[in-house]
Amino acid sequence: MTNKKIKILNELLSEIEKNILFKDKKSDLISTSNIGWQLDHSLKVFNAVCEWTIKSNPKEYERKFNFWRAVLLPIGYIPRGKVKAPKMVQPPNIILDEDLHAQIQTAKNHIDALEVLPKTAYFKHFIFGKLSKKQTLRFLEMHTKHHLKIVSDILKA
Repeated sequence: MTNKKIKILNELLSEIEKNILFKDKKSDLISTSNIGWQLDHSLKVFNAVCEWTIKSNPKEYERKFNFWRAVLLPIGYIPRGKVKAPKMVQPPNIILDEDLHAQIQTAKNHIDALEVLPKTAYFKHFIFGKLSKKQTLRFLEMHTKHHLKIVSDILKA
């Protein structure tokens, strides 16, 4: 299961990389931010979540019921425009191609590190609570797909 999730995450990073070319494109009908913002934010979240998970103490993980996690993780859905991105994962005003490429490389390195972590390595999400390694991989997939869908919609507009 983990190998499949790792493969999916690598494919999503490749998709982000392909869209860097369109980073300045924007559609106010879809989002107030441009494609570059979507890509940069996705990568900032990806890397921050990975770093948190890598640094977590697996002995501190405890499974607790969380309504939103139980509903949204299985269906893989994140509603648009319901949550404001925390300051630490907000992109800068000017997004450079080289910064995006560097963040992608960091994300790929993080995936390699995540793969060997124990099942009880975790990420503490502000809405979903403590996510196990498996749930963290699912969240990374969902979040990245959410922003890539926005990118796709901007490109279609």
